[in-house]
Amino acid sequence: MPKWTDEELVEEFEACTLANEDFRHEQHVRVAWTYLRTLSPLGALERFSTALRRFAAHYGADGLYHETITWAYVFLIHERMARGHEGESWQEFRERNPDLMIWKGGALERYYRPETLQSELARRVFVLPDRARAAPAIGAPAASVGDYSNAASSTPAISR
Repeated sequence: MPKWTDEELVEEFEACTLANEDFRHEQHVRVAWTYLRTLSPLGALERFSTALRRFAAHYGADGLYHETITWAYVFLIHERMARGHEGESWQEFRERNPDLMIWKGGALERYYRPETLQSELARRVFVLPDRARAAPAIGAPAASVGDYSNAASSTPAISR
């Protein structure tokens, strides 16, 4: 598989000159990460969503675009970037966030039930997560980011 700089990957992706077989899940994550290095989260989301739809249409796969997965990953990548250090390289980010590099059985399973992600609604519009998972505390070290636990069941109910 060819190696690209961040900028080359984005340029080939946006121009639809990147071979479809070279644009796997990790390259999706890397393009979103590259956008988020210079754009606001909403700017990155708009640019990535637009380019991803164009790329899919170019290869005759219009129906593959999934809004919930796309949006959720962009915001997860943004959060993970914020937990890292400024100037972190792609390789450092990749190594620190192995769960984001897994397509099936990866990070989104903590947040969504499979039937939700398989729904037509989730494909068309962003659907909020439907699994209660506790995130690491604000300021938690980056190494603990992958250690989410289901704390919802052990959290006492708020009494009124």
